Amino acid sequence: MVLVPAALLLFGGEHDTRWTGDTWWLLPVRVLSSLLAIAGLWLVVTTVRLFARVGEGTLAPWDATRRLVVQGPYRHVRNPMISGVLMLVTAIGLRPGSRLVLGWAALFWAVNTLYFVVSEEPGLRRRFGVDYARYTSQVRRWIPRLRGWDPPLETPVDDDPGAPEDSA
Repeated sequence: MVLVPAALLLFGGEHDTRWTGDTWWLLPVRVLSSLLAIAGLWLVVTTVRLFARVGEGTLAPWDATRRLVVQGPYRHVRNPMISGVLMLVTAIGLRPGSRLVLGWAALFWAVNTLYFVVSEEPGLRRRFGVDYARYTSQVRRWIPRLRGWDPPLETPVDDDPGAPEDSA
């Protein structure tokens, strides 16, 4: 998230670009990059906390979530954690005008898109079945919904179908 962009900025040298001069349009670029960084950091922190609290797991494959997380930012977009990292990397590249870091952001997005399509999403389909299928039919991979999706309430499960019903 930070190490690769930092290395590109430090060691990119003659192969990279930077904004030059102190022109009027750099202020909006810097404001935009700051807003992207803040939003990206918020998304990363929020989604990691949701994984732990709601999903009962972590991002690590050996401690994957046990429950499907469809709360918070996940109501708007399927991959808000990666979106947050992408926002941070883009902000890191945009602020100084680094084409290497912005290129890294594009590569990061492309590799993650491929990974999600080939590996992550099929695994989630196997683990969470119809709930994940319903979620993917309502929430897009990268483009957020303006209004968050509210999953249908689960029907209560009768633990003992043979028990007589309450007449109260």
